[in-house]
Amino acid sequence: MLEPCFAAEDGSSQWITSQEARADAHLLRATNDAILTGTGTILADDPSLTARSADGELLAHQPIPIVAGTRPVPTGAKIRRHPAGLIEAGSAPLRTILEDAHRRGETRVLVEAGPTLTSAILREGLADELRVYLAPALLGGRGVAIGDLGIRRVDDAIRLELVEARRVGPDLALTLASPVQGVAPLARQEAGT
Repeated sequence: MLEPCFAAEDGSSQWITSQEARADAHLLRATNDAILTGTGTILADDPSLTARSADGELLAHQPIPIVAGTRPVPTGAKIRRHPAGLIEAGSAPLRTILEDAHRRGETRVLVEAGPTLTSAILREGLADELRVYLAPALLGGRGVAIGDLGIRRVDDAIRLELVEARRVGPDLALTLASPVQGVAPLARQEAGT
C-alpha cells in the first residue's frame, strides 16, 4: 500500500491530518510486515516509523523499516532505534528491494514516503493499493505528494478504483486500488499523514 506524504512550501508537514487520521495510519502500519521509506524522508522528518496506539504506546506488531536511497541514514536517526530493526536497501532497484522483502516473508509492504519514492513506485507499477488521507485544509504551493509520473496526456492517467471512503475524525480516508503491472502484491502505500 502506498501512502504519499505532503509538506508545505517551507518543508513543514506535521500535522496536516487530524489525530484520528494519524491513529488510523498507525493501525495500518501494524497490519503490514514492512514499511518502506526513502532517505529523503528520513533526513527531512526523522520519523520513527513505529506503529503506536493513540496514547503513544508501541503496538504488538511492528513493521520492519526498509530505507531506500543513496544517502546514509544518520547514526542518531530515530529509525535506528526501531524495535523491529532496520534494513538499509541503499540504491538497489525498487523491484529488487520489494522482491527481497517478499523472500524474507514480508508480503505486505507499506510505502510511507515523499514525492520522489512515491512517484517511482507509481511509475514502475509497484503499488496495488493507495491509502489517501484528505484533511479539510488548503496549503497550495509547490509541496506535492506525488511528483512527475511521466504522464503527458489525460488519456494516459493512472486510473484508480475507489475501494473505500470513510470519515476519520474531520478527515477522509480513501482506499484506492491501483492496476499493478509488476510482480506479486508488493507495495502498499498510504498518503497524507
